[in-house]
Order: sequence, then structure tokens, then C-alpha cells
Amino acid sequence: MFTITIPDIRVRYADTDQMGYVYYGNYARFYEIGRVEALRTLGFHYKEMEAAGVMMPVYENHSRYLQPARYDDLLLVTVTIPTLPKARIIFQYAIHNQAGELLHTGETTLVFQQRANGRLCAAPEPLLRALKPFFEPVV
Repeated sequence: MFTITIPDIRVRYADTDQMGYVYYGNYARFYEIGRVEALRTLGFHYKEMEAAGVMMPVYENHSRYLQPARYDDLLLVTVTIPTLPKARIIFQYAIHNQAGELLHTGETTLVFQQRANGRLCAAPEPLLRALKPFFEPVV
């Protein structure tokens, strides 16, 4: 299992609704920030994958709202990849505020897709190489 926490994601005024809470649709943006930065820490970059002809569209998105995030909060997004990807990859999220309170949990499933024809494909080898050490049995 691979887990990392991405700190200091500031809630901007534009992220909030009339009540001063983060608008529900904006949590997907926090997910994206978390997963892109998590992969970046592994040395894997979306831009390079896309240049190689592989896309990673979202297939499923689930969210659970526990408490509202508010304007100017600093969020910590913990990202977990629970299983080694094949043709799809699962990301799990836990979003905390600066006080450590759990605000939100979620999960997205993305698929690997060939840009040229839209067909599903296997996870790119560079991504698998970066993730495999986190899934090897501990002896």
C-alpha cells in the first residue's frame, strides 16, 4: 500500500459557497491535487504519461462529507493507493483541516486508456516500477 500526505492546500474564497463552506464539487479538485502530487513524489508525471499516449480518465468518484472545510482553511490530503494497478487504479482520500479534524473521505477509480483509440490498456511500466516497492511482502 502506498500512502502520502500532501500538506498546505489552502481553501480559496472561490472554493466556497454562500454558507462559507467548500462547495461539494470542489472536493474533486482537492482529490486531483492530491493524486497528482502523490504520483509526482514517486517520480511519475501525468504529462509524460500523456505524451506517451496514455490517458487516465476518472471512472468512479465517491465522496463522504463529514464536516465542512471553510474559507482559508489549510487542508492536508492523505492519498492512499491500496492495490497495485492493472487497467485501473484506485485512490483513497482523507482530508483533514489544520487542527487535524477529519472533514472528508473519498475514493476515485481511474482507468488507463490509449489516447489513439480510447481502449483500455495496462498501467504504464514506469508507474508500476515506482509503486512495486510499496506492495512487496515484508519478510
